[in-house]
Amino acid sequence: MLYALSIHSFVLIDRLDLEAATGFTALTGETGAGKSIILDALALVLGGAANRQQIRAGADQASVSAEFGAHAAHPVWDLLAEQGLEHDRGEPIVLRRTLSKTGPSRAFVNGQSVAASVLAKLGESLVEIHGQHAASHLMRPSAHLALLDASGGLEDAATHCAGQWRDYEAKREARIELEANVSSAQDKRDWLSFAVEELARLAPEQDEVEALSAQRSILLQSERMSEAIDETVTALSGAKLDEDLAAASRASERVARIPGLETYNQELAVCAQATADAIERTLIELSEARQHADALARFTAHDADRLEHVEARLFALRAAARKFECLPELLIDSLARFQSELALCDASTEALEHAAQAEAAAHESWRAQAESLSAARQAAAKSLEQGVLKELEPLHLGRVRMRAAFVPMGVEESGLRGLERVEFEIESNPGSGFGPLKSIASGGELARISLALKCALSQGGDAGTLIFDEADQGVGGAVAAAIGERLSRLSADRQVFAITHSPQVASAATRQWRVIKEDDAKGQTVSHVAQLDDGQRLEEIARMLSGSSVTNEARAAALKLLEAA
Repeated sequence: MLYALSIHSFVLIDRLDLEAATGFTALTGETGAGKSIILDALALVLGGAANRQQIRAGADQASVSAEFGAHAAHPVWDLLAEQGLEHDRGEPIVLRRTLSKTGPSRAFVNGQSVAASVLAKLGESLVEIHGQHAASHLMRPSAHLALLDASGGLEDAATHCAGQWRDYEAKREARIELEANVSSAQDKRDWLSFAVEELARLAPEQDEVEALSAQRSILLQSERMSEAIDETVTALSGAKLDEDLAAASRASERVARIPGLETYNQELAVCAQATADAIERTLIELSEARQHADALARFTAHDADRLEHVEARLFALRAAARKFECLPELLIDSLARFQSELALCDASTEALEHAAQAEAAAHESWRAQAESLSAARQAAAKSLEQGVLKELEPLHLGRVRMRAAFVPMGVEESGLRGLERVEFEIESNPGSGFGPLKSIASGGELARISLALKCALSQGGDAGTLIFDEADQGVGGAVAAAIGERLSRLSADRQVFAITHSPQVASAATRQWRVIKEDDAKGQTVSHVAQLDDGQRLEEIARMLSGSSVTNEARAAALKLLEAA
């Protein structure tokens, strides 16, 4: 619903800030006071066409902002997400539009700059404007099928039908893709057979290329490694090294055993013993070094045959990879793919039959659901037509007839939505023939027909705010009272605004705004809006009844209207 509307420097409005409420609000005022300007401003902020002539004289810029609220499941939140606009569900949605004399118009949603078309999409889900020349989505044939489904409680059935159509489309695409794959496989059967045979003979293994590359790197170094190890073994096994270390060990031991050495020079004794111990450890470490060197020599012996075998295998794998246009590491995957494609050639008939059966079953399921939905729509259409007729009689449109025309459509065209297109048509006089709402109804009739449709459709549509522009044009008395009663009825679960010249309609409202045009201190004409209290409403409705001179009789009649509402 609309929370607030702010209009600055727009046509005759200098500055206007309105706070809206739930229920039914009537906008009244003398002809030319500026009621339509408010509607024009709202149309602008809802993405309508911009015109620099709407900027108030003497101003450089005009702006209009509207603040809306919507329940958590309202489609407007998905629209915001689709546009990448930051928002918190449950927080107000602020739409703003500015006009400049020197630049283009600009549009904003919650302070974020957007295209005017985005405002139009959001506004369409939030507000419906019904008037002589604009009747929102009720006048758009593309919306009629969804409205009919909503009136008959068929949304779930329609959603199920759409889901079955998508399942059928998926099965059909799978069958088409399988046919293409089978045809392609059959066209290259000989090549596939050759590829599978060659790769199977090569028998590539998982991670084989990586392992062979590592082996080759080691084998290429093995000859130099063997030479270095042989040199190490030779050096460690020299007899003179053993003799020299043994001689050094015996000599150091003799020094350490000299009698009285510790008494004579304790430091010398400690150093002699340490030398003997170190030489002993060296003899032990030398023995261990020889053992490790011998073992290393056994492990790293150069194998020229093995190197040749590894390089030949790598060459074969890389050659095959070039032939089959893949990385060597992916040869095993290519073999699996070629085997699967070749299997299609042999099992193509069975696979195609299965795919075709799945497609046919999915289509049959959709068809059954679509036919059931179509029958339910026919019943809903009858009920809707009767409901509209009941609403038209009190609105002085008793000669008008309305019908939901069903137009069969091709499967490819209508699949998601069923078997038919639906368009609401009217016949303005018996025997004149049915036709589209816009082309048949006159300006005054259009607003009342929209009201009748809206009442009959009840919950149809997502918009939480309904605006009716002079739905009472050309009627009065009981017909105007019937219009007021229906607007009040709609406001039970929607926010309703009506621009009206009828006292009967105004008296049915929950609250009333009066639009006034006057000259300001600078002599410029301005329009402003006043929310009327009970006493002011009485005077305004009396004025609407009697004209510029308000009489006591008019006040009494106005009081009766207000009391009866």
